[in-house]
Amino acid sequence: MGKKGKIKEDKFEISIILPCRNEEKALPECLRKIKDVINKYHINAEIIVSDSSCDSSPDIARENKVKLVKHDKVGYGIAYLEGFKEAKGKYIFMADADLTYDFKEIPNFLKYLREGYDFVIGDRFAYKMEKGTMSWSHKYIGNPILSGILRLFYGTSVKDSHCGMRAISREALDKLNLRTTGMEFASEMVIKAVKNHLKIKEVPIKYYPRKGESKLRSFSDGWRHLRFMLLYSPLFLFFIPGLILFLVGLELMLWFYFGSPEVLGIKLYYHPMFFSSLSIIIGYQLIVFAFFTKTYAITHLGEENDFMNRLHRFLTIEKVSLFGIFISLLGLIIYIMILLKWLKSGFGELEQIKNSILGLTLLAIGIQTIFSSFMLSILGIKED
Repeated sequence: MGKKGKIKEDKFEISIILPCRNEEKALPECLRKIKDVINKYHINAEIIVSDSSCDSSPDIARENKVKLVKHDKVGYGIAYLEGFKEAKGKYIFMADADLTYDFKEIPNFLKYLREGYDFVIGDRFAYKMEKGTMSWSHKYIGNPILSGILRLFYGTSVKDSHCGMRAISREALDKLNLRTTGMEFASEMVIKAVKNHLKIKEVPIKYYPRKGESKLRSFSDGWRHLRFMLLYSPLFLFFIPGLILFLVGLELMLWFYFGSPEVLGIKLYYHPMFFSSLSIIIGYQLIVFAFFTKTYAITHLGEENDFMNRLHRFLTIEKVSLFGIFISLLGLIIYIMILLKWLKSGFGELEQIKNSILGLTLLAIGIQTIFSSFMLSILGIKED
């Protein structure tokens, strides 16, 4: 049984997958060009059209005797996920069915895969594009900014992370566990390739004007990419903003608690301490969220992080809870002292605003710490 399955899996060296949604204008030429390349270079390949069209694209695929995966599910990512299920090649080649990519690059991509690269992706900006190939906003704003953010967040050198021409070995693809169904699929593949330490090669390619109607929605698709990158980077989403808020709030708290600062000759009294308290509490919670997400990534998504593993061994639920209880008791003691002063004054007026704010802040931080320790322990339970 196992041997038969292996033979079936290695039937083709490469599976060429085209996501297709209403591409009747470009699909015939795409298939002709791919077949010409396959015949010219004697490549053992299969062509898969992953289709959700309501035009004649499925009929074109059938007429050209290529494998048609008719799923009718809308989404760039879902088209590939459905195509992957039917692919039998050792390698997977991916490109849009709109004539924007030159299929003569297939042997070049295949060459790098044969040399041992796990993931090969094109760079559309390596050559000058024809006028009208890519909109000004995509060329100079959207793609550079999103690719730059991805490089910053994940430490990759990939210049064109949204290039649709890419290839990957089946073995590497199985490690990625790709899930997104929309345009953010392109970012997910690059991010997970980096996180799984795949050997990546970026190849300069030419990019051409598309034939047919574009499916891109600039703002919504751009947001989906950015949202996914943030969700997979707790350092930039939670930890850095949280640390900034916490430190700013702490500095302001100390400044106003121990002094009577003036700005431009205006005495500020204690009122800004409310903002500093809020900043400390929110900042601390964001830092905790960063640990939540990183812990989840390790225990449920298969990431590896030696620092977090050591931290989990050191910061047990008991140690963290005791620290939280200690902070809470400090806040409670402050309120008890205020209460005693109030009783001693015969229930008169008190000037204890600063101490009240400090006590409130400590109580909130302490309670957050206690319950966060339990949440971290829950997230730290690894799935089998």
